[in-house]
Amino acid sequence: MYSEEDLIPISSLQHILFCERQYALIHIEQVWEENRFTAEGKVLHERVDVERHESRRLFRQEYGMAVRSLERGLIGKCDLVEIYLAPGEIVAQAVPIEFKRGRNKEEDVDRVQLCAQAFCLEEMFGITVADGQLYYLQEHRRTTVNLGGELRAKTMELIARIQQLQSSGITPPAIYQKRKCDRCSLLEVCMPKSAGSGGKEVDRFVRSQVRAARGEPSQS
Repeated sequence: MYSEEDLIPISSLQHILFCERQYALIHIEQVWEENRFTAEGKVLHERVDVERHESRRLFRQEYGMAVRSLERGLIGKCDLVEIYLAPGEIVAQAVPIEFKRGRNKEEDVDRVQLCAQAFCLEEMFGITVADGQLYYLQEHRRTTVNLGGELRAKTMELIARIQQLQSSGITPPAIYQKRKCDRCSLLEVCMPKSAGSGGKEVDRFVRSQVRAARGEPSQS
């Protein structure tokens, strides 16, 4: 069982799957910058991350529900959880629903977050959460996600990797990937072209400046 101080944010799973360096900059070095994509996502979540509940005939809806798992080492908040009750007000089923900007993605960046929410709900209510749902703003519909063995294993691997990075306190080196990096809000902070693939050129420049300061001849 993990202590409260050791719990990792569920949102960090998206960051580490997208880019380990992005994860470290945000969660180890505490760096954050907004861009259009993060701002749109923030506005979307402000609409739903208000704690309230609504009762329906067959289920109850809990918005902005705080969740955690001491067994898995997770803490976070669900945009929406639909809770189905058995007689005696016993929770029989819980379905986490996450709201996202854009469209459905081939990558698992959103699905692992949903799976982590399921881990928390299972521990909190003593049930099995087999499915969750993602709602994409541009598609205006829910997509059902099976929270099966392969996704669960991948999510647990990411949790273990986060715990490893947190223990080391080391930020991984940058690797420039145009499709990812040019859309990242931390592009200017990360500097992947110079700190990553261009790292050797930067090292050579620094060494040349040191040699010049010492009055040593330059090397070709």
